Amino acid sequence: MTSACLANVTEQAEQLQQRDAAHHLHPFTDFADLAKKGTRLLVRGEGVYVYEQSGHKLLDGMSGLWNVNMGYGQRALIDAAKAQLETLPFYNSFFQCTTPPSVQLARQLSEISGLSHVFFTNAGSDANDTQLRLVKRFWQLQGKPDKRIVISRHNAYHGSTLAAASLGGMKPMHAQGDLPIPDIDHVDQPYYFGARTNESSQAFAQSLADQLEERITALGPSNVAAFIGEPVQGAGGVIIPPENYWPAIEAVCRRHDVLVIADEVITGFGRLGEWFAFQRMGFTPDLVTFAKGVTSGYIPLGGVLIGKRVAQTLTSDGGEFAHGFTNSGHPVACAVGLANVRLMHETNVREHVREEAEPYLRALMTELASMHEIIAETRLLGLMGAFELGTPDSPKTLGETCRDLATNAGLVMRATGNTMIIAPPLVISKSEIDELIEKADIAFRRLA
Repeated sequence: MTSACLANVTEQAEQLQQRDAAHHLHPFTDFADLAKKGTRLLVRGEGVYVYEQSGHKLLDGMSGLWNVNMGYGQRALIDAAKAQLETLPFYNSFFQCTTPPSVQLARQLSEISGLSHVFFTNAGSDANDTQLRLVKRFWQLQGKPDKRIVISRHNAYHGSTLAAASLGGMKPMHAQGDLPIPDIDHVDQPYYFGARTNESSQAFAQSLADQLEERITALGPSNVAAFIGEPVQGAGGVIIPPENYWPAIEAVCRRHDVLVIADEVITGFGRLGEWFAFQRMGFTPDLVTFAKGVTSGYIPLGGVLIGKRVAQTLTSDGGEFAHGFTNSGHPVACAVGLANVRLMHETNVREHVREEAEPYLRALMTELASMHEIIAETRLLGLMGAFELGTPDSPKTLGETCRDLATNAGLVMRATGNTMIIAPPLVISKSEIDELIEKADIAFRRLA
């Protein structure tokens, strides 16, 4: 590229950054701080890589935001969107109307999940709002209107709308929004490393199930509608529960007739090597929240999968369910979702995650940790991983510093406190995993 072209690219980037600071409010951002630093301008993606306008190449160790499961540039997904845009770019699902892609995707999702019905939304936050509406309506129809309380977990993330942020257990979000709203309660998360306990992981998990049972008893089983949890907590720091945690939690819920909601916005669609995490983790939810990976992030789509017990009550006894969105079942989004599920089938990507990528990445993460005293623990399930850095007394900015060092080295990692998170596209190859680890090694060396 000539010096004149380079100057033009730089000028364009600076102009866009200035306009970004002047007009664009970013999510979860200190606006004044961002305006000082300036934004990174991403212009294209290919496979597991994204590129800044400067030409800087980044291995996307976070799949965008946990969602570009099949990587960038998948022609099948692009063509599906284009074909549907040319045929019928939009029609709503109100007034006895439907479209072929929404019907076909609903059937496909029911087949791969084993849950009978689907309610489509725009994304994960409004899908979790929908969960609240569904469970309260279900219990009304069951003649138990007092069953309104939904129990979640501290440090959970279920979205950013008022209801979804209330379901989440993140204190900074609650402090800014006068949250949680009524009828939301929280218990402890299954963070074995953070608990600093001497008991075994199995005993720790059982103690959390006992805590949930005690809380249900205290609130009154006749008042508790549901328990919601991410099978693996994502934004909270890739908190992977002990193996007996979810079966123990489900057993408590069944004893007290409390519905089980699995928030699979992150863990769904192959992230853990199965279609859904509950299929790997040994429990059966009544309802499942999905979004992100259903379209590999190519276009927004979310929804709720509804098991037979809840669905039968809603469809047989419910009358009108006064809830929905303009874009529920959007035909373009559903067409991309169909193409994405088909592509996952054709490429055997779940088997790749489970049998190749996960064991290979786990071995390299363990080896890397042995080389760096600053890494206190590694965690991995499927292609959701974490490096715990430092000690409880380490500076709170350790993770942010490491994130910036990794970006400079050509790797996108996310910092949650002093936990470094990785969740690369599911299509990542062994040689690309080697590259991910090499660049993480550079960041950790520079950090030390």
